[in-house]
Amino acid sequence: MRAQLARVDAVLIQAVIAAALSFAHLHDVASAAGQDGWKAWAYPISVDLLLVAAWRRLRSGEAKAAGWCWFVIALAASLGANVATAGLLDLDQVPAWLRILVAGWPAVAFLGGTLLAHSAPTAGASDEVEEQGEFKRQEDAPEPEPPTQPAIEPPPERPAVPVPAALVEHARKVAAEHHTRTGAPIDAPTLRARLGVPAPMAEAIAAHL
Repeated sequence: MRAQLARVDAVLIQAVIAAALSFAHLHDVASAAGQDGWKAWAYPISVDLLLVAAWRRLRSGEAKAAGWCWFVIALAASLGANVATAGLLDLDQVPAWLRILVAGWPAVAFLGGTLLAHSAPTAGASDEVEEQGEFKRQEDAPEPEPPTQPAIEPPPERPAVPVPAALVEHARKVAAEHHTRTGAPIDAPTLRARLGVPAPMAEAIAAHL
């Protein structure tokens, strides 16, 4: 645990030293290019903030092309200041192109910071919003009515079979004889067999008895 803390502390100390040196170099270049007072101190802050914004975009995994583009621009500004203060440029007589770059940097930094901070939602976020909207529409949709079962129609009634009165009287005698002999009322099949008539007519005669 202590070894890990020691490594972390060393990294933090190194980062602080590097940031302080880069900050001082950017301040010196801005001051030599005619940006005096508080403006000279604002230049290194804008460069560092653009670096942080680009790094956060790269870490988030969204729009990496834009993140890399502005990260390279901010890194070039920081490295350029470090190289310029190493004796390659005469800071007492700064060339015109460097004055133009320093003067135009605020607009570049503002554009990059705005694009990195305010960008359109990613495809994943759009899909999530669309899924939530679809789920909401499914919740609001009315529940389907259960399928109605077809009504069961009663079987068609058989047409009444006309039965002659004489046949009914003969059937009554046969039924009485059957009841006397068996002790039970005669049914339609027995009546059909005794009278020799079709089944519908036998049923009609049994209904008259």
